[in-house]
Amino acid sequence: MNQRRSAEAKSQRKRKSNGKDATKADQPKQVKKKAYEQELFRLQLELVKLQEWIKKKGLKVVVIFEGRDAAGKGGVIKRIDQHLNPRICRVVALPAPTERETTQWYFQRYVAHLPAAGEMVLFDRSWYNRAGVERVMGFCNDQEYQEFLRSCPEFERMLVRSGIILIKYWFSVSDEEQEKRFQSRLHEPHKRWKLSPMDLESRSRWVDFSKAKDEMFAHCDIKQAPWYVVQADIKRHARLNCIRHLLETIPYKDLTPEPIELPRRKSAGGYVRPPLSDQTFVPDYYP
Repeated sequence: MNQRRSAEAKSQRKRKSNGKDATKADQPKQVKKKAYEQELFRLQLELVKLQEWIKKKGLKVVVIFEGRDAAGKGGVIKRIDQHLNPRICRVVALPAPTERETTQWYFQRYVAHLPAAGEMVLFDRSWYNRAGVERVMGFCNDQEYQEFLRSCPEFERMLVRSGIILIKYWFSVSDEEQEKRFQSRLHEPHKRWKLSPMDLESRSRWVDFSKAKDEMFAHCDIKQAPWYVVQADIKRHARLNCIRHLLETIPYKDLTPEPIELPRRKSAGGYVRPPLSDQTFVPDYYP
């Protein structure tokens, strides 16, 4: 009897163990933090080289980042522009349109932020607001929405014909992962500002946003400016994959200058600094 119970207990433990192993096997393997940081820094060095190429060749680059709330767009944008010259690489994140802007041609306020020669602009959300949040939340009527679907492809073809390199990224995140990130924003004070009333409202309209995205892709995933989908459930992978793809999309050469030798300083020549007591200093809060 005891032997039988022992055998059943052993079999049960084995089944549980196999279940855990199966669960772990189903989960995608995440790149280790050290390896991630090393690869990220390598890619960021390449972004600096790309920046110099854009400046040298007078390229005009527009990169659009779209996707669901909490999909990780902002994190990728931060890693892209972290070491770049803000005079060359600009981030554009426009607020809701003003009363005056709502009377303008829809694309007008975005046109003002397009790059000149030697610049790259990163749009943290873009004119695709009309096909997403405005459509789902009712901020535009059906006529305005249909006009956008007709106009947007032509607008983007016009940008490409003008010489702009237009790259569009859609960050795809699962329902479960989005919920996990929303909960994180609720409980971490430094992230709470990221959770807007609009984000909360969008939680109840997951299917509506999915339908709007599918409709937008059907009209605006064009040959001249295709959509590139980034799987964003694992933030580290999304960042590395997106940056690497961006680097591969724009051919560039390494224009790193030869090592610079600093010139020697000139002598003071009798110059005397004013006394420190004449200046106002920030207190030494920390030793």
